[in-house]
Amino acid sequence: MKATDSKFGYFFLADISGFTAYLIDVELEHAGEILQELLEYVAEQIKPLFAVHDFDMDSVFAYAPDSTITRFESLFELIDSVYTGFKNRLNAMSRRMTCTCAACRNVSSLDLKFIVHYGEYLFSDIRGKRTLLGLAPTFVRNRKWKEVVANTAGWRGYVLITETGLAHLSQSADRLQGVEFLSDEIKTYGLDLEERYQSIVQTRRIAISPDDADGMFSLELSVPPPIAWEWLNDPSKRNQWYPTPLHWSAHSRPRGLMGSGAVNHCNHGVGMVVETVLDWRPFEYFTVEMHVTPGNLRILETARLEPISEDKTKLSIYMRFQNLRVLAEPMSHLIVRFFAPRMKRIDLLVKHD
Repeated sequence: MKATDSKFGYFFLADISGFTAYLIDVELEHAGEILQELLEYVAEQIKPLFAVHDFDMDSVFAYAPDSTITRFESLFELIDSVYTGFKNRLNAMSRRMTCTCAACRNVSSLDLKFIVHYGEYLFSDIRGKRTLLGLAPTFVRNRKWKEVVANTAGWRGYVLITETGLAHLSQSADRLQGVEFLSDEIKTYGLDLEERYQSIVQTRRIAISPDDADGMFSLELSVPPPIAWEWLNDPSKRNQWYPTPLHWSAHSRPRGLMGSGAVNHCNHGVGMVVETVLDWRPFEYFTVEMHVTPGNLRILETARLEPISEDKTKLSIYMRFQNLRVLAEPMSHLIVRFFAPRMKRIDLLVKHD
């Protein structure tokens, strides 16, 4: 057995809920194909932050070195996006399948849960297989934590983040407003993702279409959507490509998270831009209202991200003036000419980040 030096990092498990009950009295050939598709989807979607280490029949285990994840919001947005995509995929499967076998008919009974922990680990080669060792990854993989959640909360689709993980990302448990659980003397804080998903499904979408836009532009970025999303929304990264002397700062974060209702401020020297998030669909699109003072100008903006390939994203920006309509056409042209080339700088900044 040959071991490497120990390191610190994050450990992630995505575990399919309802797996055992699903396999009872189903056609294993079809069930296997469905589960493979779902696990491969999860593995592909977490790649921007995590490296997949191993698969079980019902889960994906992954890790990330300490320096890979620096913002709690980046972690939560990824998990939120993966969960939403997983649920949408289940719904699409149930709609498209004409097969009447139990495996295909019951696919919508599945759900997905996550846990994230932080701690020390090392790699060891055991009979030629690279193995990840440490108390933190062992806690994640033994899955005793899910029994506590099932017995006390009854959740099926959720995320748990350990107290250690939250602390390392400077996120307080009080700010998260999660439910506290205790397993093997380790505190975790959980959020019900199924409840959140149903709320999102029922919430009215607010997005500017090309037909309704006063101004629009599109460009191609040489990064995947999750990376582009972070550079568009993290104030510290946004300030790197935004023109000086404009400076963005976070003002309000409901439950400590970026999302609908969050507010950002931008000081532009002679006044202020107050930006309020109206619609938030991670890695797909977001819509904000910008209130510019002096002048009392209000602008709606939708930023839409579409994956072109594994490492390329089409970014489209749509703007609509809510008032002072006489300024809509000239101001839209000015904004497009001014901001399109600056957003393209994200490519260069990512390479040097």
